[in-house]
Amino acid sequence: MTNQEIQNIVGSWSENLEFTEEASQFLNVTLPKEELYSICKKLKETPELDFDYLFCLTGIDWGKELGVIYHFESIDKKHNIVVKVKTEDRENPVLDSVCDLWRTAEFHEMEVFDFFGIKFNNHPNLKRLFLPAEWDGFPLRKDYVDEANMVIK
Repeated sequence: MTNQEIQNIVGSWSENLEFTEEASQFLNVTLPKEELYSICKKLKETPELDFDYLFCLTGIDWGKELGVIYHFESIDKKHNIVVKVKTEDRENPVLDSVCDLWRTAEFHEMEVFDFFGIKFNNHPNLKRLFLPAEWDGFPLRKDYVDEANMVIK
């Protein structure tokens, strides 16, 4: 299936999607956080698409917004899509979990929570994964300041 054919199917689900073909071979779609779960569920359950494999879930700090980038693949159909979702709420960033759709998301969502502070609705065990529970802040945010290791000149 071509990127254009994938875009035609996915684009029919909502008027709020923004498609781009960046400098990669994958079709990229940015969607509103309110539609994240429903669109992801359709990506997995639509037989023509069959995105059965979440092979990368990455937190990102775009400066003004925090977000997550998902890379999906259909193993049988040999096509991919990149889904991006953003939130401008840096004080209480919340997105829906997709770990009931792709089990691997459970671990990756904990990692994103740990380093970016993004909470995931309906995650079964959201907690810090690498950093100690008492750690203050989220070290992969662009506005994070590590006062304990600052070098004073």
